[in-house]
Amino acid sequence: MTAAGVNSILCLRQLLRLNRRQFSARAESVLSGSQTNDQAAPPPTSKSADKMRGWQLHNYGDIDELQLSDMLKIPQIRSSNECLVRIRATAVNPIDLAMLRGYGATVLNKMRCQPGDGIEFPLILGREFCGELVQTGMGVSLPLGSRVWGVVPLQATIGSHAEYVAVPSYCLAPAPKELDDSEAASMLYAGLTAWSGLYITGGLGGPCGATTASGGGAHKRVLVLGGSGGVGTLAIQILKSQKVQVLATCSENAIEMVRNLGADLVVDYNNPQAMEELCKYAPYDIVLDCAGQGGQKAAESKFDFRQYITFSSPLLSNIDKQGLGVGALKNVFDLFQTNVRSVTQRGGLVKWGFFSPAPQGIQFLQKLVEQRKLMPLIDSSYGFSELPKAFEKMKSGHLRGKIVVKLREETGD
Repeated sequence: MTAAGVNSILCLRQLLRLNRRQFSARAESVLSGSQTNDQAAPPPTSKSADKMRGWQLHNYGDIDELQLSDMLKIPQIRSSNECLVRIRATAVNPIDLAMLRGYGATVLNKMRCQPGDGIEFPLILGREFCGELVQTGMGVSLPLGSRVWGVVPLQATIGSHAEYVAVPSYCLAPAPKELDDSEAASMLYAGLTAWSGLYITGGLGGPCGATTASGGGAHKRVLVLGGSGGVGTLAIQILKSQKVQVLATCSENAIEMVRNLGADLVVDYNNPQAMEELCKYAPYDIVLDCAGQGGQKAAESKFDFRQYITFSSPLLSNIDKQGLGVGALKNVFDLFQTNVRSVTQRGGLVKWGFFSPAPQGIQFLQKLVEQRKLMPLIDSSYGFSELPKAFEKMKSGHLRGKIVVKLREETGD
């Protein structure tokens, strides 16, 4: 089988593995019955004993589809490894804007819905958070009241754009004391995306880099395309902490900021002469596409590389447009075609990178934060009632870090 076919199959397996985890958790809930949520009583709220505020989505479309409600049911713990968190701060990511428009619905809905159910809405978006642990299943050892940070799996129907969220215990950990709530809420989704692309997809650091929190990659050379965004800023810091030589591209007005993150060379992607300078450092061990260029642009690069890893894959969009079977075949064909051009013209493979809620990735990021080698950059901050404005800011693009949404100030904690 071709390298392209293997890579595409591995991408699908990663999505299916998330589904199996969710199915196992549900099965465990059925077997263990009511013993799974005996750790705490349902958390009270000012409105009702089982209600919360949250931004719901009843149809795919634009930002005006987001609706604020204060009568949503608080999520229930359904397995022994789940945790209920009262959210203090959350963030808006590009994936939230894409999912608002229906991105990935074909695959994700199969993972969300029970067999024969088919209920797609309502959805609550939001992929990361910082908050307080208020209830746990019997299999969770974290103490109640702990300040935690975490991420929400893509297939979850209730995300973090609400007052409460329930997630598996492997998706959260004690929040580092070095970060405030806004900083902690803006770190994990982009950080785990960068970590997964480098260490799972890219194999940086060898087998231990992906299976443990050890990291690695010293003396490798990595080019980060889009170094001023949420994923790019964290990727640069991660790489420099591991003694990797880092080069980066960004717009002219962000060069100084990206250089301050530790990049060895930063160039303006709009300056052809500056981009030519990147050829002097080729071949790159990894070109990490955080700018949304996609794999089709890899062969058009003027510099050689061993791996070109992009987070803008057509995996879910192909299935959205053509269905699961035909879309999967098109993914294999697209990746094969892209790699034929890439290997022929640039000497390296194109791979697709994905967000992965891996506990070893969370441990790796936590270790760097505690060593003060990793710090999120915050572009802007909004109150919970202003969440549509945060989406508008995301839609406008050209961000310098993350967009944070605070709940704590409005809930009176």
